[in-house]
Amino acid sequence: MSRLSDFPITQKWPPKDPDVIQLYSLPTPNGVKISIALEELELPYEAHRVSFGTDDQMSPEFLSLNPNNKIPAIIDPHGPDDTPVGLFESGAILLYLAEKTGRLIPNDPIGRYETIQWVMFQMGGVGPMFGQFGHFYKYAADKVANNPYPVERYKKEVRRLLGVLEGRLRDRKFIMGEDYSAYSIADIALFPWVRGLSVGYDAADVLQLSDFKSVSAWVERCSDRPASVKGFTVPAEA
Repeated sequence: MSRLSDFPITQKWPPKDPDVIQLYSLPTPNGVKISIALEELELPYEAHRVSFGTDDQMSPEFLSLNPNNKIPAIIDPHGPDDTPVGLFESGAILLYLAEKTGRLIPNDPIGRYETIQWVMFQMGGVGPMFGQFGHFYKYAADKVANNPYPVERYKKEVRRLLGVLEGRLRDRKFIMGEDYSAYSIADIALFPWVRGLSVGYDAADVLQLSDFKSVSAWVERCSDRPASVKGFTVPAEA
């Protein structure tokens, strides 16, 4: 365990195999981005469940790796120059894994930056806005029962963002192109959040997701990939 012993988080979640990537996560839209990517890339990893029910994310050990107390986070014992590296923020982790392996991101500079721009679109727009919609529509519905403004505001923004995706996907199978090889970290960043609108928030009808036919077909296409099917369940419940 010498490669990871300098990371206090390993005291709370001791690695069984300290030679593989350590993933600290939950199967949420942000969390499954990384498990799906790891499965797609066939990188060996060990998943540790960070329980929000017991405030694991607020523990000193977890905060030592991610001071922002959010999942996911990773430690790669074989980082740059074979030096262990710890990372948080799902977008940064996706980019790191893609560049580590040379996969799930185009090699040409223009394609690379175009992919990154769509990852940033998810990080800056889709994630925060979809999350706010889900909060008010499902989890805080009782608190805004007499005030439709929050749900309507975020519903409108969610549909606007879905419209952006619909335009992008109207003539392509994946964010970065038509064929199977075009699948990228842009897809992995985005589709779990769109999937979560129905699977997590039960909001398919109120959002009229059937309006976005290209988006719906893309989500199904991405969700059916074997790596996605496996990644949706990581980390498993204890």
